[in-house]
Formats: sequence, C-alpha cells, structure tokens
Amino acid sequence: MKLIICGDIVPTAATTPVFEAGDCEALMGAALPLLREADFTVANLECALSDIGTPIEKCGPNLRGKAAFAKVLADCGFTHLSLSNNHVMDFGIPAMRDTAKNIEENGIIPFGFGEDDQDSRKITYIEKDGKKVALLGVCEHEYSYALPHRFGANPFDPFDTMEDISVAKQNADFVVVMYHGGKEQCEVPSPRLRKACRAMVRAGADLILCQHSHCIGCMENYRGGEIVYGTGNFNFAKYSDHPHWHSGLMTVVDFAEETDISYLPVVVNDTGITLAKGSEKEEILSGFLKRSEMIEDEALWMEAWKKFCLSVEENYRKAASDSEKQVFPHYLDCEAHLDVWHTLFETWHRTGKTME
Repeated sequence: MKLIICGDIVPTAATTPVFEAGDCEALMGAALPLLREADFTVANLECALSDIGTPIEKCGPNLRGKAAFAKVLADCGFTHLSLSNNHVMDFGIPAMRDTAKNIEENGIIPFGFGEDDQDSRKITYIEKDGKKVALLGVCEHEYSYALPHRFGANPFDPFDTMEDISVAKQNADFVVVMYHGGKEQCEVPSPRLRKACRAMVRAGADLILCQHSHCIGCMENYRGGEIVYGTGNFNFAKYSDHPHWHSGLMTVVDFAEETDISYLPVVVNDTGITLAKGSEKEEILSGFLKRSEMIEDEALWMEAWKKFCLSVEENYRKAASDSEKQVFPHYLDCEAHLDVWHTLFETWHRTGKTME
C-alpha cells in the first residue's frame, strides 16, 4: 500500500480559473501522477466547497470554492479529505454539510467532523494488501469545531484525542493523526504543541502531521513515532506574499516491505503547484533537516520559539483592548494563540521571581 498525505488545499484567485477548467495537470503539475498512482491520497480541505451559505462572523478571511471543484479534486486522485480545520465552516453549518455531501458524491471520503463533539471523533480506516491504517483529523479551537450540541470539526482534546488514538491503534497497524494547529508562519513548535504531539505518540500514533502553520517546519522521531511540526501548504497558491507560503511537503508512506516515510517538496507555480526539483528541492529539504536538528537542542529550540513570539507581540497587546472584533476571546479560545500569550506574558511564578 502507498499512502500520500498533503497539506492545505484552497482554491484562490490564481487557481480558481484552473479549477473551473478542470485542468488537473495545470493545478498539480509533476505531482499529479504521484497523486493518481497512490492507493490512497489524502489532504486537508481548508475551505468550504459549496455554493450556499453566508460568511460567518470571525477574525480573518472566509474561504471557499465552488461545489463543482470537488469533482476536480477527485479527478486529481484524492480519495480522502480532512474537514478538521478552522476554515471549513467559514460559510456556516449548511455550507459545511454541503461540502461533505459534494465531496462524497464525487467518491471522496470526508473525515474529521460529526454531528457533535463526540460524533466527530469517528475514526476512518483504510486497508489494502493486508495493511490497515487509521486516519484521525483533529483541529484546535478556532471557529469550525464541534460542540456538545452542534455540528462541526473534530476538536483536539488532551483526554478524548488520546483515547481515540489508543482505540485506533488497537484496530489498525498504523495510525496517522492530521493535527490542524500550531502558530501560523512559525517554523518550530510551541512547548505545549510538542508535549501534546509526544503524548499522541505515547497513546499510539505512528505519524503526526501538523498543518495550519502555512510553513514547512521541522520533524522529530520520538519513541518510534514521527512528528512533523508544519507540512506547509499544498495547493493554496499565491494567496499571500509571505515567503513561507510558496512551498510545502507531500508525505509519502510506503508499506511495500518495511514502512518507509519520505517527504517530497512542492512549490507554487503560475497555475497551482508542482514538484520542486534541483537546487530548489535541495534548499527546502536542507532547511527542513537543519531545523529538525536544531530543535534537538532545547536551548536553541526555545530561543527560536521566543524570538517568533516577540515578532508578533504587538498583535497580542492590541488584542487585549479589542472587544468589538472579539480578538481577545479568540486568542484565549485557540491553543496556538494561547501558546504565544503564555510566552509573552509570563506569571511571576513562571519567571521564578517569587521563589528567591
């Protein structure tokens, strides 16, 4: 069995005409044959694909593509799409339900969502050639997540998620967790995120792919499990000028003999994405490797994390006085924002000032 897992997919102003034309070759470039040849091809659908609904009130953009684009993704080879993220409900519950229906009608299996926070915990299994793989999609608490009495995406929970992984491990040979969280544009994990991912490995996860940061981060092997703190975007082309935005990693898991995990860089082009090659490929993988080596040194890792937090400090100070847009409560609700908040505004206890 060969499994390919990709990062965020969103039709943008640059790619919408290509989606409308149904031009898979232009959308996916040299990556297309790999997507189609894999036994299972998975990605995170970072938007609604629906022609209904109205924009919800939120901080940040409301993302969606046309319902017809679901067929294009099926034609590109995608077999499964995670709906566990912070944008799939950008046009309300009806549009999110319609998104799931549209991709199902085109032969793609959606996962990572449900009628409420308990139903959303359903595990998806794929099986071929005697190998059974469990897929779990979880997201941080940012707009789309399910509640006890409300439809939505599967929210990460430090207790429930560990139980779900344990159950998955009892029923599958290999457990993949697609974790939608981590601070945007940050190439290293927060202390909480790293601790959470390691706990997921101890619960039974074999591969954890953190998405949402929109940048390629770093990787570590921990107790036999592999954790990637940021796979970058997949097909979310030319939405931002940020230098991190223009590349991502395809994760290839090959179960032919021994399980082999490898990473293929993709880069943005004029009509979508394609495989990186030559010096560009080497540069992307080299940076990924260097950051992965760097986080093995706790002092260097924490220095990088704190440096990032300081770079966004102004946003968090403004949030404390912004009541109209609900930025401050949003920062308290979402784990990634709270991670930054804890780093920037330490208590006396954490600094040790009250201990001497």
